[in-house]
Amino acid sequence: MTALAVVVTGVLGLVVGAALNHAAARFPWRTRERSWSGVGDTPSAGGESPPELHDRRAALRPPVLEVGTAVLFAAGTVRFGLSWELPAFLVLAAAGVLLAVIDLRHHLLPNRVVGPALGLGVLLLTLAATGSGEWDALLRAGLGSVALFAVFLVLALISPSGMGMGDVKLAALLGLYLGWLGWGAVLVGAFAGFVVQAFLALALLAVRRIGLREHLPFGPAMLLGAALAIGWSDALLG
Repeated sequence: MTALAVVVTGVLGLVVGAALNHAAARFPWRTRERSWSGVGDTPSAGGESPPELHDRRAALRPPVLEVGTAVLFAAGTVRFGLSWELPAFLVLAAAGVLLAVIDLRHHLLPNRVVGPALGLGVLLLTLAATGSGEWDALLRAGLGSVALFAVFLVLALISPSGMGMGDVKLAALLGLYLGWLGWGAVLVGAFAGFVVQAFLALALLAVRRIGLREHLPFGPAMLLGAALAIGWSDALLG
């Protein structure tokens, strides 16, 4: 049954990846974004989104994004099996792919993705706690979300040029899922994001793709760090 579920979710990932590729290509979307404070989009580290609209059918040449999403969906099924929390983590995978692509292209983490992903994550993890009885994991997830949000908010206030409010809101989303897995996963996921960012910056500097004064979007590194913590949390944390 697990092998069949991996195949099914992999195929689902192909379909979802195609939809995400199209959505990312058309960003910024025609309906004006409003932030949680009601004043518009908040950028991640690196800059603002350009105002022009895009009519391209794909942000990345197919099938890169489609296959990547399929691999994430299949890997999530291998990691969690046919469990109550699997749907929640598949939603995170889809939202993470869309956010990473948009942040790389526009240096922006849209609230219309982060906000609904956070709300849906709370709902699905609550259903998972109801089905599995892991209410302590749900409480830890909520605390993890608040904790990472607070930590990243302080970092953004200290160094607004290096971290945007979009990154802070993304930290709340990632803290929710990492907290579900355990406090060790929260620490590893947060720390891994900074390690990934540093590695990418050094690599791009080495090949002269960026300059010393240029800023990389932090969202993709945060998402990759969280993915590593989620995928290997059992092995890393016992």
